[in-house]
Amino acid sequence: MPQHVPTARICRDCDGFAAVAITTGTRHTDGSRATVRVTCPTCKGTGHALPAALVRAGR
Repeated sequence: MPQHVPTARICRDCDGFAAVAITTGTRHTDGSRATVRVTCPTCKGTGHALPAALVRAGR
């Protein structure tokens, strides 16, 4: 069976995983880990690529 292409274009920089939580290695006083949330700067946390018509290029 042929595979279908997804209708939404996935961001090529983050592969659709637009936001991640990174542990800093330290712990809070209650014992839970301290984390930092980071979003993809290319897709701005949406996980989808912008259509070529909406990308501004040049001046």
